[in-house]
Amino acid sequence: MTTTASPVVVAVDGPAGSGKSSVSRAAARELGYDFLDTGAAYRGLAWHALDAGIDLDDADAVRGLLAAFDYRVVPAPGGAHVSVGGNDVTEAIREPRVTAVVSSVARVPEVRVALNDVFRRLIRETPSPGIVVEGRDITTVVAPDAQVRILLTADEEVRIARRAAELTPDQAATARQLAERDKADAKVVDFLTAADGVTTLDSTHLNFAETIQAVVDLVHDTVGDPTEDGGAL
Repeated sequence: MTTTASPVVVAVDGPAGSGKSSVSRAAARELGYDFLDTGAAYRGLAWHALDAGIDLDDADAVRGLLAAFDYRVVPAPGGAHVSVGGNDVTEAIREPRVTAVVSSVARVPEVRVALNDVFRRLIRETPSPGIVVEGRDITTVVAPDAQVRILLTADEEVRIARRAAELTPDQAATARQLAERDKADAKVVDFLTAADGVTTLDSTHLNFAETIQAVVDLVHDTVGDPTEDGGAL
């Protein structure tokens, strides 16, 4: 079992609909770790742009939002509240209209640089023994030195069905949205191929509980199980 003064970092990457957010959140709870949903920050900026009436095709206008982007994550029972400019947007950033445009802000290089710095700071400052961080390019750019790096994926048909269940009963529309999101994000980062040292976890034939357990087992296999022999990470 590995003992370290620094938090254990579990980085989880993967395409849209792979379940990385829900699985990572549940795995963090099981492990007793903190959880960082990096996609929420991009969604928050997309919401901010929509609220401000910004043309998302105008990269300069998107960059201009960064200076005054007051993004905060406040821990709360059962999860966390996300606020932008003092507005609670925890639910609003999950709306389909935000999902449809989040890639427009994420593709701006300066946005990714600025938010990646925020993510690294939050990782360093976690008060927990470990933190599960999920999102695009987490395993290669944000936390390439994480003790555990996972590419969570699934067949496209399965990802479409899962995303449809989350957002809308119109599976055809969801399929188009997911394909467009993947295509747009692929221009920024390769999220379908595991980098060296990254473990691919294919959840196509796993249910939710089995996928969570697979992540937890991988963490324990890598850094040890703190419950064994009464130890602690």
